[in-house]
Amino acid sequence: MLAGAQTPLPPIVVHRPTMRIVDGMHRVQAAVLRGEESVEVQYVDGSAEDAFVLAVRLNAEHGMPLSRRDRVAAAERIIRSHAHWSDRRIAEVTGLSPGTVASLRSGSTAQIDQGKARTGRDGRSRPVDSAVGRRRAVQVIAARPDASLREIAQEAGIAPATARDVRQRIREGKDPVPPKLRNAVQRADAPGRRAARGQVRAEEADRGAREQPEPVVIQATGQFANLRRDPSLRFSEAGRVLLQLLVANELDDERWRWLMRAVPAHRYADIAQAARLCGDRWLSFAEALEHGSGVRAGRAV
Repeated sequence: MLAGAQTPLPPIVVHRPTMRIVDGMHRVQAAVLRGEESVEVQYVDGSAEDAFVLAVRLNAEHGMPLSRRDRVAAAERIIRSHAHWSDRRIAEVTGLSPGTVASLRSGSTAQIDQGKARTGRDGRSRPVDSAVGRRRAVQVIAARPDASLREIAQEAGIAPATARDVRQRIREGKDPVPPKLRNAVQRADAPGRRAARGQVRAEEADRGAREQPEPVVIQATGQFANLRRDPSLRFSEAGRVLLQLLVANELDDERWRWLMRAVPAHRYADIAQAARLCGDRWLSFAEALEHGSGVRAGRAV
């Protein structure tokens, strides 16, 4: 059919470093049948793996449809060569569903460096464990309650829609990390934890069992538990923000020391000044409440 076409055929795509045809095998065969000695070529550079991805993408756009077996094989190869790509991005190239790509990734026996972040279809890099970004968003909201969703998303490395969900869950008194995400992370980490258990125990012994836990979402307990149950605070936006700020400061001595170790030496003075400023704000807030002035007297705290 191509050989009998009267109109000029589009140029073929060739990978310049290897001179392999990326797209246009049938056009070359049609040119041979016509008796032509040359065809127009569009050259592309990059790695051989990038050329393979381009070949799959172009074929999906205008070539003969690949069989499911071919698409699965292509996805498995792209997972190995572009492990930092998100499931949705690979699915878009291969014509598979994101769920199928995720299954192929988790079932792969090859040594794949999954990394801590993946690049999506929009070119933005996002953490593989979205729970980390959600917990970071909690810290941003606690420190800056008036921050916009876009600002929260940018600082936490998550999507604005995820930032909106985190803020809504905080207002409702829920864990910002949904159960399905917590369970998924636990399932994914289970094999690695079992394999490295002996090594981890040895390292803990060498460090004197001083390894600190990862940051967690702090729940209102102890002196703030009765405040959490007060409807007059829970069912107003300002009340919920106040509870979150109080809970964020309910840290024991060990966790305060853990936070101190995260501060680089060249930022000691800046963080100390910021901490003092926060302390002064809370002190003014407390004094205003104790004197019964606060908002009624119009006093700025």
